Amino acid sequence: MPTADLETLPGVGPATAEKLSEAGFESFQSLAVASPSELSNTADVGESTAADIVRAARDAADIGGFETGTTVLERRNEIGKLSWHIDEVDDLLGGGIETQSITEVYGEFGSGKSQVTHQMAVNVQLPKEVGGLHGSAIFVDSEDTFRPERIDDMVRGLSDEAINAALEDREIEGSADDKDAVDELIDDVLDKIHVAKAFNSNHQMLLAEKAKELASEHEDSEYPVRLLAVDSLTAHFRAEYVGRGQLADRQQKLNKHLHDLDKVGNLYNAAVIVTNQVASNPDSFFGDPTQPIGGNILGHKSTFRIYLRKSKGDKRIVRLVDAPNLADGEGVMRVQGDGLKPE
Repeated sequence: MPTADLETLPGVGPATAEKLSEAGFESFQSLAVASPSELSNTADVGESTAADIVRAARDAADIGGFETGTTVLERRNEIGKLSWHIDEVDDLLGGGIETQSITEVYGEFGSGKSQVTHQMAVNVQLPKEVGGLHGSAIFVDSEDTFRPERIDDMVRGLSDEAINAALEDREIEGSADDKDAVDELIDDVLDKIHVAKAFNSNHQMLLAEKAKELASEHEDSEYPVRLLAVDSLTAHFRAEYVGRGQLADRQQKLNKHLHDLDKVGNLYNAAVIVTNQVASNPDSFFGDPTQPIGGNILGHKSTFRIYLRKSKGDKRIVRLVDAPNLADGEGVMRVQGDGLKPE
């Protein structure tokens, strides 16, 4: 939205509109979901002026009022489902990973968390008729896990039906058994994954804001942003905030970071996938001692929580731990050279 439109809001002149635009608030909707204090700090406007701007933006964007359950149900029909291409897991998740939600995937090292983020970065670009969302992906890499070679493997590992649908969707001549066509498809898939490496927690939080700007830029493109993956969400926070004395600061920053990620998902109808590290509970004498880190802040903010557990060989157990509308349960997948596969 042009900055001139922002000037219709009370207390917003050309200079303030420019500040708001530079801070990433380029639409009524982005202002409507901001808090006055956030607006005041990032755009350098007074607290009372910021409150007036947010209130007016909510009225203009028609956000913040009550709705009937029927209206909510109709709006939920706009939510997309990103398929894993593993029937057992998709059934467990009610059809796949939801857009406008945060899905947390946690597990010990080698359990397949990064494999999930890579596979979803491929699957999200597929046409909707084969389980994709016809969108691009943003990948925030905090553990140096992103590998374009792995994307190459996973594209080649797609079913012939999915590859042919992707080729047709991109108007690439050829079929799944045409090496040149598949090579061109792989290049195009990689072009639609926007990767940024986070060097510390503050940089990671900044990248969440940049992700919102990037999603805004691509909103009207042929492949809008439909996936935001953060691998891993907690690594930098865990390393930088050590001990109980810094726990409150860590959780406060983590909470803000999660809300920034959630905004991207809700504003641009994108699926948000975050991976999380685990710790072992030494007091646990029975059952699985593995627990996700991040505390209640992450537990409450994640809409869906998935626990990946190692099994024999390349087999992994996918356990749905928490969901607002689905029963807990388990599924099985295999992490193979050509991607995530059913058992």
